[in-house]
Amino acid sequence: MIHQIILAHPKPGMSEQEFQRYWVEEHAVRYAAKIPQIKRYCVDTRIPRPGDEKDPLWSGVAEIWLSNEQDQLASLQTPEFLEGARLDEPRWAAFWRTVVLDTDAHEIVPGDGEAPAPTTKVMILVKRREGLPLADFRAESLTRHAPFAEKIPGLRRYVQNHTRDAFYGVGEAVLDAAYQLWFDDAQAYEAARETPEYRALLADLAGFTEARYVHTLLLEENWIFGREAAT
Repeated sequence: MIHQIILAHPKPGMSEQEFQRYWVEEHAVRYAAKIPQIKRYCVDTRIPRPGDEKDPLWSGVAEIWLSNEQDQLASLQTPEFLEGARLDEPRWAAFWRTVVLDTDAHEIVPGDGEAPAPTTKVMILVKRREGLPLADFRAESLTRHAPFAEKIPGLRRYVQNHTRDAFYGVGEAVLDAAYQLWFDDAQAYEAARETPEYRALLADLAGFTEARYVHTLLLEENWIFGREAAT
């Protein structure tokens, strides 16, 4: 299954709050959710943190799941996309700042099926260290780096999303992976950030990624449909 991650920013003149409300309550429901090939759809809205940039790179993330490449191509040819979602995007998003990644998801720490699924998560976007082969980055990320996350206090779920090979067909992908770490709430994340285990995760990450291309977003999930498949 393709896990598509779409990073977006408000159009000029629109506040982050207006942007997020329109995306969740209007665009997602009236347009994107009607594309028949989409199996699951979630909009993650950015949670501001002390010290954040005044104008962050992105204010939200769409997560879309599609069965395969054939369904993905078909979705882009539907009237629901061409006459609906695509035409609506300039009304709220600065499309020139949008970044799209098609990824393969690797669940490292599964959620607890007996407990309510958390909706607060951190997304860490990374680019591998210059000179590091892509295959080595993926192997290092999944085998050596992943155990650092497993030790973080309060972690509820952990998924690594690696950019698919097609994004390297004519050059380099903008980003190589998006790591997702779930916590009970924003306070639980802030507490986790102060632990030695979380600091160890970041220190290890610095060893095989380019610091200038590491971006961290604290997000709140807004499920449009398909959440039951994620729990």
